[in-house]
Amino acid sequence: MSEPDRALYGCAVAEQAVPGSVLLPGHDVPLGRYTTVRRLLPQRPRRMVGAWCFVDHFGPEDVTGRPGMQVPPHPHTGLQTVTWLAEGEIMHRDSLGSAQAITPGQLNLMTSGHGIAHSEQSPPDHPAGMHGLQLWVALPEHARHGEPRFEHHPALPVLADGDGGDGTVTVVVGEVGAERSPARVHSPLLGAEVLLASGGRRRLPLDASFEHAVLAMSGTARVAGVDLEPGALLYLGQGRTEVAVDAGGPARLFVLGGEPFDEPLVMWWNFVGRSHEEIVRARDDWMSGRRFGAVTGCAADPLPAPELPTVRLKARDRHGRTIAL
Repeated sequence: MSEPDRALYGCAVAEQAVPGSVLLPGHDVPLGRYTTVRRLLPQRPRRMVGAWCFVDHFGPEDVTGRPGMQVPPHPHTGLQTVTWLAEGEIMHRDSLGSAQAITPGQLNLMTSGHGIAHSEQSPPDHPAGMHGLQLWVALPEHARHGEPRFEHHPALPVLADGDGGDGTVTVVVGEVGAERSPARVHSPLLGAEVLLASGGRRRLPLDASFEHAVLAMSGTARVAGVDLEPGALLYLGQGRTEVAVDAGGPARLFVLGGEPFDEPLVMWWNFVGRSHEEIVRARDDWMSGRRFGAVTGCAADPLPAPELPTVRLKARDRHGRTIAL
C-alpha cells in the first residue's frame, strides 16, 4: 500500500495514569481516490513498536457499488508489508509474478529486500464490506539487501476459548504461548488479533523483553486499565508479561510487539533506508524503470514518485531523534 503523504506526524498525545502506557490518537490520510486510512504509526511521540514502523487501519466501510481499494503499482525497499483483513477481499500482484487474493483470516506477507513493486486492488466483484490493516516491518541491516519474496498463509494458528479467557487469538506473526505463526520475519516480533465476538475478558501472555502496543479495529475495550476505541494506538512499553483485554460487547483488537529496533531509519514515500543518498537512488531507479521490475496483470499505471524535499532527509531512531550519520 502506498504512503502518499509527507504529513506523518502532528498528533496529540494523551498520557494515561497506567505506568508505561501512552494513548496515541491516529489521523486520517487519503489513500488514492477511493480510500481513507487512519494512520497510527509513525507518530512524532512513537515512531515504532519493535520493528513495526508503519500502521494504517482502514474501514469498516461499505464499498457496495464503489471500487473499494485501488492502489496502483508502486515500489518498496527495506521493509515487509503485512496485509490483514477483517472484511473484504484484496488482490495482491507483484513484480515477482505473484497474483494472490487475500480474504479475512489469511495473511499476505511481502518482503521487499533490495526492491519490489506491487499493487493492491479490490476485485470487481468484491464483498460489500472492507476493513483491515496494512502494516510495515522494517528490515534489519542483515536482511534488507536480500532478494524479494512473497508469502501467502491461508491458515494461521488460533487460540480458542480456554485458559486465556474468552474469545480467540489469531497468531499472525511470531508466537503466543505454544502457538507460532509460519510467517517468516527477520527480527523478534509479534502480531496477533484478539477477537471477542460477544465481549468478555482475555489475557494474553507477553514477552517482557518486547515493547508492545494495542489498537482497536472495532468495538471498545479496556486494555491494561485504559479505555481503547478505534482510531488510537495504546503503547504499553516494555516489561509486561501479560495484558488483559476486557470488552462489554463485540470487539476486535490487534496486538503489536517486538524487541526494540535500534537501527536508525530514513523513511520517505514507500522506501525505508538508512541515508538520504539511498532514498535518492531508490527514487531514481523507480522513475527510470530500474531495479523494481513490472507488475503484470494490473491495468493501472504505476504511481510516480513525488518530488524529493529541498532539504536532506535525516535518519531518525525509534524515538524520533535525529541521528548524524
